[in-house]
Amino acid sequence: MVKDALHRRIAEAIRSDILAGRLQPGDPAPSEHELAEKYETTRNTVRKGLALLKSEGLLVSGQGRRSMVRPRPNVRMLSTGANHRAHRDAGMSNFNAEAEKQGHRPEQRLLQVGEVPAPSEVAERLGIPAGETVIVRRRVFLVDDEPMQLCDGYYRLSLAEGTPLAEPRRIRGGAHGVIESPTGTVRRRIVQFVEDLELRMPTGPEADSLHVPTGVPVARVLRTAYDSAGEAVEVLDSIIPGDRYAFRYVIDVP
Repeated sequence: MVKDALHRRIAEAIRSDILAGRLQPGDPAPSEHELAEKYETTRNTVRKGLALLKSEGLLVSGQGRRSMVRPRPNVRMLSTGANHRAHRDAGMSNFNAEAEKQGHRPEQRLLQVGEVPAPSEVAERLGIPAGETVIVRRRVFLVDDEPMQLCDGYYRLSLAEGTPLAEPRRIRGGAHGVIESPTGTVRRRIVQFVEDLELRMPTGPEADSLHVPTGVPVARVLRTAYDSAGEAVEVLDSIIPGDRYAFRYVIDVP
């Protein structure tokens, strides 16, 4: 019982140093020898404490056997209608613009574009029958070469067919540029986003793709974009690791 309490006390002390910024990403954690002497305990007890922090995604194994604070880019995402429109008018996505503003190097890699049956949750938001054919654009978002987000964009076939949304290539200005272009075939103005948020543990493929450590949850965000007529024109299904973002939503209440 005493040893069990002690390994948690060791973990709590190091966790506090990490969260307070006294230990920065990439810094080595105190060695097993140092911790064993400081707490007058065995290395086995120390290892249990370090293992607890690794399971939380705070520590990773460094060179040799020394643990270090897990390096990870942290990006603060500001979501407002005003900054979305400003970034859109500048031909940039909100993700890229916010990451660059904070000194990071963002990238969006296109993984797949094609026709798929609409998942039930997506179909419900698009107002179509489940299983109806839709266009999907699958991407992975990276910051400083670190995977930060998986994002699948879904579009009704009647809206996307024959437009760049259905082509297997990156779109300058993003999907919303195609949807809102006054010279394009879609010509819809996006006026509202509705987000449904779910917190859960990642699946195996999600953890592998996003390099999510054991014990770190992900947020699944279903974001539906509506045009001025109230029709859904896009559903984004995103998987976001819980240890890499800070989100701020500004909600104007009339």
